[in-house]
Amino acid sequence: MVEEARVVGPAAQAVEEAVVETSLRPRSLAEYIGQAQVKQNLSILLDAARKRGEAADHVLLHGPPGLGKTTLAIIIARELGVNIHTSSGPAIERAGDLAAILTNIEERDILFIDEIHRLNHSVEEILYPAMEDYAIDVMIGKGPSARSLRLSLKPFTVVGATTRVGRISSPLRDRFGAVHRLEYYDRADLATIVRRSAGILGVEIDAAAIDELARRGRGTPRIVNRLLKRVRDYAEVKGDGRITGREAESAMQAMDIDDEGLDTTDRRLLAAIVQKFASGPVGGAALAAVLGEEVETIEDVYEPFLLQLGFLDRTPQGRVATDRARDHLARLGYEIPPPRRGDRQDPGLWDGVTSDGRLAVGDALGEAP
Repeated sequence: MVEEARVVGPAAQAVEEAVVETSLRPRSLAEYIGQAQVKQNLSILLDAARKRGEAADHVLLHGPPGLGKTTLAIIIARELGVNIHTSSGPAIERAGDLAAILTNIEERDILFIDEIHRLNHSVEEILYPAMEDYAIDVMIGKGPSARSLRLSLKPFTVVGATTRVGRISSPLRDRFGAVHRLEYYDRADLATIVRRSAGILGVEIDAAAIDELARRGRGTPRIVNRLLKRVRDYAEVKGDGRITGREAESAMQAMDIDDEGLDTTDRRLLAAIVQKFASGPVGGAALAAVLGEEVETIEDVYEPFLLQLGFLDRTPQGRVATDRARDHLARLGYEIPPPRRGDRQDPGLWDGVTSDGRLAVGDALGEAP
């Protein structure tokens, strides 16, 4: 299944929804819900930059998709009262592309680079002096007559966003003065987001329906807003437009989203581990072959929320379905075979070690007990 087709997937689904999604974005730190520590630290950084009349320090935002990294970048520009120039790692293919962007930036403006971990190495080389010294080095001419010319830039702020912070090179990561991780939202914050979004969309919704959506929102504002729009459609077609708890639950059943927010693909992944591999451990390549997906898709799209729920464990031997996952599938009517991970045949690390930490004599000599 393609990730964009999932209602509970973090990626945007359609162009027309992007307009609605933009209207639901908070416009200031005061309106931004959740991520209290990140907001507090950003507020101090932005207040200090405004008082000094300087460009704010470079900011790196990382975390799972759909948690509000782009929204925060837009808010940073609004709070500073400056323009924001938006691009992405894959879009900046050559060093000249980045140089053209940087030379057109006005003083204290924001350069937002989404998926910054996908920048080419040659582009990063241009970005290093730009972030550190507000200058870029341009080569003029070719061969023996080539020379380097340094162009000065107006002070600006880079705001980078990534879902794979480990893939950002250390020299680039070290040039960000503020690095913040966005965490999954709790149910109370998601409920507040649903209530706010329903008000913006002009939808009547009761407390029970809000709780149903927040419970299935997978800790992600983008997903809970998308669910709200789908349930709104359902209520308009099947009812009088008002969203009640019963209509929200019926809409979730129609979309095959269970009480934990898992869809068909999530359950298929868990069922494969439990039924075909006796709850694991199973390697990523084997699991990808069974599901017909790429390993990176499983790691980036499906696994993060299952790990967050405690349905999966990652071990050196591979993925393991936990007892919580087995219980959840059992409640849904899946056949659950006994796990094989309890039938260990190989010796453990501490087998044969006495209570005082010494190796038993027979084990040291390799003798059978």
